[in-house]
Amino acid sequence: MNSGPATPPGTFAWPRAFFARYGAGLGASVLVLVGFWILALVLVPQLAMADFSFRPNLPPTEQGGPRDVYTLEHYEYLVRGGAGGEGEYNTVDLAVLGRTLLAALFVAAVDLAICYPIAFLLAQSAHGGFARLMMVLLVVPFWLNEILRAFAFRILFGTSGLVNDVLLGVGAVEEPMDFFRDNVALYSGLTYAFVLLMVFPLYNALEHLDKSQIEAARDMGASWLRVHWRVVIPFAKPGISSGCAMVFMLSAGALATPQILGGPSSLWFTQIIYQWFNTGNNWPRGSAYAIALLISALVLVLVAMRVFKVRLRDLGK
Repeated sequence: MNSGPATPPGTFAWPRAFFARYGAGLGASVLVLVGFWILALVLVPQLAMADFSFRPNLPPTEQGGPRDVYTLEHYEYLVRGGAGGEGEYNTVDLAVLGRTLLAALFVAAVDLAICYPIAFLLAQSAHGGFARLMMVLLVVPFWLNEILRAFAFRILFGTSGLVNDVLLGVGAVEEPMDFFRDNVALYSGLTYAFVLLMVFPLYNALEHLDKSQIEAARDMGASWLRVHWRVVIPFAKPGISSGCAMVFMLSAGALATPQILGGPSSLWFTQIIYQWFNTGNNWPRGSAYAIALLISALVLVLVAMRVFKVRLRDLGK
């Protein structure tokens, strides 16, 4: 007699296979460490910040007292601004949030355009010592601290830096260009900072692509552009989605690079968050701004995944 619905095949297959491969002790240790990472270092801090964002900005002596009640004033300030604002909306902060998200999308797109041919070359054409050399050349520069790399870009794009010296030397410009005011230095620094986060997901996806599919498409007369559009890119969609999501999220949340390479008109939303936490001494409002940035970026990622028909589990492939 059937006592209930049958369990779908494979529902509990992965835990059994995982423990059979690594053993009960090592398997349990990995699961505990991963669970601790997700719970204690990701979820709990974010939930604490979310709770803090709904609290009023009170002195330490009044925190937990009768005035310490939940409020939406900090989110309302982000949308409406202060009571003395001239406009109906907080156009300054909202505009900075919008520019930050658009700039992060631009950085992700540029990284994808740069890293896709590199990953394809590494996965499909490079072998042996050449492939290892390419990997080393990609990884070694990132042994330097992010701040040091940002200052190196500041020197590189300065008015007396190498880029301006070359442009002046070849006669392309008559006077040094201000790469900081035009955000060229900022976007270049952000693009460089997250190159590895785009290359490796793409490489991981493309190295499993069967070369015979490419050869078959070429034998049937398909151009290289059509081969990539119809064969390679659909196969690499999980890697593309994972890389773009990571680069976009980290670009939107970057602070050191915009602080060092940003021009006078390139305020990043994280800089506003930093100001609320430090110079403004208003941690609840800084928390509300941080949560608003996180939710906005997550919504854009989820919408893009839905538009391009990418499932959440595909990001882990």
